[in-house]
Amino acid sequence: MSETQAWLAAAATVGVLLGYELVLALAHRRDPQRLARSAHAALREEWFATLSAQKGSELLAVQTLRNSLMSATLTASTAALALMGSVTLAAPSLHASLGVAPAGGPAFSARLALELALMALLFASLLCSAMAVRYYNHASFIGSMPVESEARQRWSSAGTVYVRRAGVLYSWGLRNLILVAPIIAAIVHPAAGPVAAVIAVAVLFGFDRVGAA
Repeated sequence: MSETQAWLAAAATVGVLLGYELVLALAHRRDPQRLARSAHAALREEWFATLSAQKGSELLAVQTLRNSLMSATLTASTAALALMGSVTLAAPSLHASLGVAPAGGPAFSARLALELALMALLFASLLCSAMAVRYYNHASFIGSMPVESEARQRWSSAGTVYVRRAGVLYSWGLRNLILVAPIIAAIVHPAAGPVAAVIAVAVLFGFDRVGAA
């Protein structure tokens, strides 16, 4: 496959993913409650508010938030390890590209562009997951306070916000890991990228909509 064809395949791969995200953003503006991201964020807010009004629910809140924190930690660890591996693999190509003499022109290939996109997605996943851990950690401290205490009443609204933000960031961390798959497929073979992108979009479509229930 020629370099021009490789660039076209890479552009098609990224275009399918960006196009779907744009459509999803427009749908979110029109009717956010039909999307799982918004519906689940509201669910987490109501969950924390309900437990804050129920005496003796502190242990349940802490256990649930701890499980969520561990899930976000696992996602962050996975993204960090994958990012280190991708940097190791892309370093020779990036060094060769930057080391070309100006007279020879830049040797920026479609493969290198995909490798940079891969690292960007993994870094975004790491960042979102790490911030989710941070918010879940803060929410755990608030959730462990006695429900009838003055401190719990004072921090309850902040805990609701933290739980919502943590869930949204965790979902973005997982989402970026899924988006990595088409990029890897395009790196292995450019023609496989658009096909993998369509499959990834179909999978995300199933996750992004709220079920009939």
